[in-house]
Amino acid sequence: MKKAIFIDRDGTVIAEPADEQVDSLEKLEFVPGAISGLRALVGLGYELVMVTNQDGLGTPAFPEKTFLGPQEKMLRTLEGEGVRFDDMLIDRSFPEDNSPCRKPRTGMLGKYLGGGYDLAGSFVIGDRDTDMELARNMGCTGLRIGELSWDEVVRRIRTGVRRATVARKTAETDIFIEADLDGLGQSSIDTGLKFFDHMLSQLPHHGGISLIVKCKGDLEVDEHHTIEDVGIALGEALRQALGDKRGTERYGFALPMDESRAIVLLDFGGRSELVWDVEFTREYVGDVPTEMFRHFFKSLSDSMKANLYIQARGENNHHLAESIFKAFARTVRQAVRKDVFSYDLPSSKGVL
Repeated sequence: MKKAIFIDRDGTVIAEPADEQVDSLEKLEFVPGAISGLRALVGLGYELVMVTNQDGLGTPAFPEKTFLGPQEKMLRTLEGEGVRFDDMLIDRSFPEDNSPCRKPRTGMLGKYLGGGYDLAGSFVIGDRDTDMELARNMGCTGLRIGELSWDEVVRRIRTGVRRATVARKTAETDIFIEADLDGLGQSSIDTGLKFFDHMLSQLPHHGGISLIVKCKGDLEVDEHHTIEDVGIALGEALRQALGDKRGTERYGFALPMDESRAIVLLDFGGRSELVWDVEFTREYVGDVPTEMFRHFFKSLSDSMKANLYIQARGENNHHLAESIFKAFARTVRQAVRKDVFSYDLPSSKGVL
């Protein structure tokens, strides 16, 4: 299926003056980074579609070369850098007209909504609330200039959508997990076990990922099912979000914490194994049995199909557990890091 990047014009590609009308060449200025940013999006397999409400450039039909002044200058400048729009959609109505074509409504975008486009894998780039609402209405990912620079937008698109959602329901647990490896989403963790929540929160804080974890488990029985099943679902989410792993680092990390130290080695190589070298001296830390930490990481490594080597020493069992989770989070951060200009698979076998 085809993919597209829907790009707002004023405030996104060209700077918007106070009167919101770029009606002379003197008022035409590009948003910093816009030209190089658009150039970096060429050749990635996306159609480039300009979608704007504002008619401040004397905009005629596209693609005939009858543009007036600033519009022609803008397009010719971009074309000189190898940037050509596949389509240009302009709604000339006023807000009070309540036009179905005016963003964030999707009236102009019918051809893209008919099933021939992978909208979940497409993007909307804009600078206003209406642009982000348009993205939601279309089922695309919205990237907002102002909150993000053009460099950050390009990095996000070239990285791809590295996000996965896993829902897992059994007779013992009901789990929802959403993981975004690039940390652009919200984070919220509630498993019913406060110390477990505290440990899992190290992933957003130190792993640089966004993570939503919701679990309703049979804690009236004990903690086992909740911790095991969260490990299974979290591993599945991380594995799915990694996609084909091209350009990723794959490996990583060690970390000291107060009197404790933890070494976590990780390989997202497609084979699961856990080597566990940790000794706790208490039965519980908070509301979590210490024997369940090994079981959590075993479930996690099996589900995300990764090798995990975990070694830790320390006197304080809280610090010991936290150093492991922090080191794991930092390991994940390093291993999932992606070089957006590399499509190499980090394997001499050619398969991961």
